[in-house]
Amino acid sequence: MNLKRARVLISNDDGIHAPGLKVLERAAAKIFKEVWVVAPETEQSAASHSLTLRRPLRIRRLATRRYAVDGTPTDSVLLGVQEVMKSARPDMVLSGINRGGNLGEDITYSGTVAAAMEGTLLGLPSVALSQHYKDRQKVSWKTAEVWMARVLRGLLKEDWPVGVLMNVNFPDVPPGAVAGIEVARQGRRKIGGALTEGKDPRGDKYFWIGPQRHEDETKTGTDLGVVTAGGIAVTPLSLDFTHKSMLQKMKAAMG
Repeated sequence: MNLKRARVLISNDDGIHAPGLKVLERAAAKIFKEVWVVAPETEQSAASHSLTLRRPLRIRRLATRRYAVDGTPTDSVLLGVQEVMKSARPDMVLSGINRGGNLGEDITYSGTVAAAMEGTLLGLPSVALSQHYKDRQKVSWKTAEVWMARVLRGLLKEDWPVGVLMNVNFPDVPPGAVAGIEVARQGRRKIGGALTEGKDPRGDKYFWIGPQRHEDETKTGTDLGVVTAGGIAVTPLSLDFTHKSMLQKMKAAMG
């Protein structure tokens, strides 16, 4: 793909006014011929790959090639490709830049990754981009902005199999301190390892889903290990959830 001639569709799960989306727009404008934005009206974090089926969806035009959808990240990409850009489909879908990493089991909940999944299902090369942080008020957006072009050019050197998308996580270090780009497998980091219990003003009990566990933060070869060490983690993800070896064992067991 010739990036300078390509048209890219951008979406996210943090919403149309998210700072990470603005960073991605700036970075993409330096790389692609055309940048189109179709993103959710409001934050949709942890929306996963949900699709709105029980009510109509509306598209709001904000500016030239910039639209908001009152739905999920999946809705936004679907409507972006099938309606907003229907006269000429995009060459690629980028999702992000998410405020916070999408590492380990985060990907099963992530609306950022889900937007890239939808692009993949629509037959387009798709990349989810996330900026890891330790302090929510001090996100290293510049790191993702500076390194994005290099990452994308590296990813596009190879043809991707059907049903494969790329998950990219940038570390919480200044651009000049990045340890490099490393292709790594998905690590382990399950959210909700603890619950906080309390009572609301009416005395009714509530629960607040707690922090993540961090099993693989220093494990070599995982996305968590790479980002913790200051590197950019690139993880190819497959939409085929089939466990191949168990498939064969179950065929034998059921035969």
